[in-house]
Amino acid sequence: QVHLVESGGGLVQPGGSLSLSCAASGTIFNIIHMGWYRQTPGKQPELVEHIFSDNTKTYADSVKGSFSSSRDNGWSTVYLQMNSLKPEDTAVYYCKARLASSRWADYWGQGTQVNVSS
Repeated sequence: QVHLVESGGGLVQPGGSLSLSCAASGTIFNIIHMGWYRQTPGKQPELVEHIFSDNTKTYADSVKGSFSSSRDNGWSTVYLQMNSLKPEDTAVYYCKARLASSRWADYWGQGTQVNVSS
């Protein structure tokens, strides 16, 4: 059983910063990537940023230069530093990992709400 638990969401003013964390627990044998998606009402989740096992990243053009993900060496926690936040960054942010536990699968956290508003 794998659990991903996000923390760090909340309300921030436009131009502000916020940091999210995702803690992974459970039996994990291997990880392909781990990172962040976000979703707004009525839309599909969209990729924010992934970190791959070789530390390369895939990210959305909309967050280039303002968001940055990182991880600890053991893959137990992944972070998302969000700077220069805009109202359009308002969304539920989900941690997602593609990894091997009892089987290879995509695992998702429950999400954390980020509101960017004055």
